[in-house]
Amino acid sequence: TGSGQQSVTGVEASDDANSYWRIRGKSDGSCQRGTAVKCGQAIRLTHVNTGKNLHTHHFPSPLSNNQEVSAFGDDGEGDDLDIWIVQCSGTYWEREDAVRFKHVGTEVFLSITGEQYGHPIRGQREVHGMPTANHHNYWKAMEGVFIKPSVDPAKHDEL
Repeated sequence: TGSGQQSVTGVEASDDANSYWRIRGKSDGSCQRGTAVKCGQAIRLTHVNTGKNLHTHHFPSPLSNNQEVSAFGDDGEGDDLDIWIVQCSGTYWEREDAVRFKHVGTEVFLSITGEQYGHPIRGQREVHGMPTANHHNYWKAMEGVFIKPSVDPAKHDEL
């Protein structure tokens, strides 16, 4: 059932190499590498291993019947249904903060509950979109590479 696009699932292990996502700006290039992500900023999340974007649309998810979340596009290029707003409590998304991602096009929150798939992806949990903010919508960056902004060459203080 569903759209036929690649499923997005969740696992308990925070160091699963297939769980890495790259944060990118909207397709207009509005996010420079190393720049802090602002609360309220529109982003795309691109899966490192496949180059597909985190995506949702008006299809029911197969297990919970919430909104399907899938991986879509090629080499980080997809469409307007790949855009999410970062919701956090301060000015910027801090490394240890729990954040929410609200989908721009359908206004659902990226969520995970307890529904688990059977064969062939036994034990992996369904990631889906939910219409309301709740405790199933919080996400934390647990592992990864955090890039600091480049030093401005005009402010270089070494000889």
